[in-house]
Amino acid sequence: MSELSVAIGQLIRNRRTQQKLTQESLALQSGIDRSYMGRIERGEVNLTVEKIYEIAIVLKVSAKELLP
Repeated sequence: MSELSVAIGQLIRNRRTQQKLTQESLALQSGIDRSYMGRIERGEVNLTVEKIYEIAIVLKVSAKELLP
């Protein structure tokens, strides 16, 4: 796990919980498997720019807000 992946995962989790979305709901709306979303939030995977944008759209934030 890189520090960057962990930081991005924390930002995604914080935004998701602020909006009272479940991990499953965010994953479904983003077109991402729920278990993969868990790995994203734990910082276990390197996200593509495309996935960051897909998640940002669902969270109604700009992609740059999901980057530390």
